[in-house]
Amino acid sequence: MKGAIVMFGSFLLMALSTDASFAQKSSFDGLGMNLGNLSRLSHAKTRSISPENFAGEKGKGGMSTDGPAANAARDLGQGWKVSPYMRIEPKTTFVLAEIEGPGAIQQIWMTPAGNWRYSILRMYWDGEENPSVEVPVGDFFANGWGKYAHVNSLAVCVNPGSAFNCYWEMPFRKSCKITMENLDDEKMTLYYQINYTLTEVPDDAAYFHAQFRRTNPVPYKEVYTLLDGVKGWGHYVGTYMCWGSNNSGWWGEGEIKFYMDGDKKFPTICGTGTEDYFCGSYGFVADNQYREYTTPYAGMPQVIKPDGLWNSQQRFGLYRWHIMDPVRFEEDLKVTMQALGWRSGGRYLPLQDDISSVAFWYQTEPHAPFPKLPGKDYLEID
Repeated sequence: MKGAIVMFGSFLLMALSTDASFAQKSSFDGLGMNLGNLSRLSHAKTRSISPENFAGEKGKGGMSTDGPAANAARDLGQGWKVSPYMRIEPKTTFVLAEIEGPGAIQQIWMTPAGNWRYSILRMYWDGEENPSVEVPVGDFFANGWGKYAHVNSLAVCVNPGSAFNCYWEMPFRKSCKITMENLDDEKMTLYYQINYTLTEVPDDAAYFHAQFRRTNPVPYKEVYTLLDGVKGWGHYVGTYMCWGSNNSGWWGEGEIKFYMDGDKKFPTICGTGTEDYFCGSYGFVADNQYREYTTPYAGMPQVIKPDGLWNSQQRFGLYRWHIMDPVRFEEDLKVTMQALGWRSGGRYLPLQDDISSVAFWYQTEPHAPFPKLPGKDYLEID
């Protein structure tokens, strides 16, 4: 067998295959580029959707004459930043993009105003009725607590002041639809741009999925479930978690477990501790305090400390991208995390914390329907 270098967007994944056909096809058709093949020509078509060109049509960007910034551009006329953003009415869903394939989403930038937990991002591939992505927008971009945190990773970058960027590659063969639902009672403002390519998609390119869950609080002596009921062939590529501690001590002693391809009572992959899974150690502590960090593959970019008044609980935001070490499955997948601290006598304490998460994975379609998204009150961060 020969080693093939497989490119997903701006990621470098190492995989073993009998030939390098996938790597070569990705390099030449423009589905994914990297510094090593950036000089190679391709017939892929680059397109972009934004409020200045809602359909991503060739030669039709910046044509608006009656957008929200029309008054600011009144002395300059058409083509001078007339529609840089749009507004989504309360309790409505707006279609951000509808694309005829084949092709792939390559990068998404957005700056959503309002309550990030009440703005639900959904993605549908090839005309499916059930979304493959259904996540509050802040959680999708590793900012689940509704407050800005700088993230500097390969898959997600969050830059000042609230610039959400993702580089997950999202191929589709027939069509792509991306929507945003505003659950709030207030109108929301959204700046966004979706950059994509129209090109042939390799037969072995799987579909991108992301699912949100929350349990508040985790029942005593029960594990937190990040993902369950996945059926099909694919690989798990990332975890984001919001961890709200309801205990005064250490909260990250629990193990992550990956049950795959028929595993029952015991998993194939078992971690050694929460901070270990997120590529940290010894409680994320340096100089006798929690230390935030953000790296290409893992990080804890957010630590919200008690303020001595209303914000009384410690809260943490953590991510782990399995870009170099995807967890591969061929039939089914379940992922759980224990919530454990310490109690008297050197014993573990099962915690009853507020935990929410986003699981990211690729798989063949069709996928199993997701659990029903919690209602607005349950999504709310209190």
